[in-house]
Amino acid sequence: MELRQLVYFLAVVDTGSFTRAAEQVRVAQPGVSAQVRRLERELGHPLLDRSGRSVRLTEVGAAVVPYARAALAAVDAARGAVDELTGLLRGRVSLGMITSCGPLGLPGILAEFHRRYPAVEITLTEDGSDELTLALHAGTLDAAIIGLPATAPPGLATQLVTDEPLVGAVAAGHPLAGRDRVALAELRDQPLISLPGGTGIRSRLEDACAAAGFAPSIAFEASDPFLLADLAARGLGLAVLPASVVTPPPDGVRPITIVEPALRGQLALAWRASGPTNPAAAAFVTHAREALAHRSGSTG
Repeated sequence: MELRQLVYFLAVVDTGSFTRAAEQVRVAQPGVSAQVRRLERELGHPLLDRSGRSVRLTEVGAAVVPYARAALAAVDAARGAVDELTGLLRGRVSLGMITSCGPLGLPGILAEFHRRYPAVEITLTEDGSDELTLALHAGTLDAAIIGLPATAPPGLATQLVTDEPLVGAVAAGHPLAGRDRVALAELRDQPLISLPGGTGIRSRLEDACAAAGFAPSIAFEASDPFLLADLAARGLGLAVLPASVVTPPPDGVRPITIVEPALRGQLALAWRASGPTNPAAAAFVTHAREALAHRSGSTG
């Protein structure tokens, strides 16, 4: 029994005609007839009643139909599995990350994925959260580590990786250096040091200041939060940073809790909500989610 015999048989069943079946499978009508007859001889029974104006199933033929369809579906599934494996082995994954996600261990995650799938090509791009989000939507990135704004970006699925307070950091000689906490409204006229626009933390700072009725006065900005802490230590303003950057405080830096409201910074792994578009990217998202979840659990 050959697969093409089942294909031709089902084409006749679905079209009700050897002629239309031949058109459907793009084979001359005598070829279709010959293969169906071979199938009937192998099974030992007629499958089609050809006595009328249209071709009809015999009782045996009706019993064979579901098995023929299942056999062809199984073949299609097998081909799909091979295609998926081939795509995984020879695929490409495009990733993005913000500057400040080094402590998440992304290099180790990439190295382990490369060990498992050495033929998959991996590219890594560094940019701001807004640009990474646009690239995810456009399909030029498969996944990215981004800073989350107060409202999660639409169209993206996310897995939270870090969630920590945002604090102020000032030099020892700063007027606020003796304070344990400061209300956000008190920062209205303060020169602030912040991550650039388009980052999750900057977005949360600007949204909170807008809700309090003022725009933040940004004196300095940089992509590296540790550089922001150094700028603050040199008396250039109050830096708004994740608490982990100043725990323990670097030399010359005094951390201050920001309240009313308290601010938080969140990093997340993000990918298109509709799912990755290739098997290699899907495998990476699964790998990264598991690795980052394990890291979050191990660090509390």
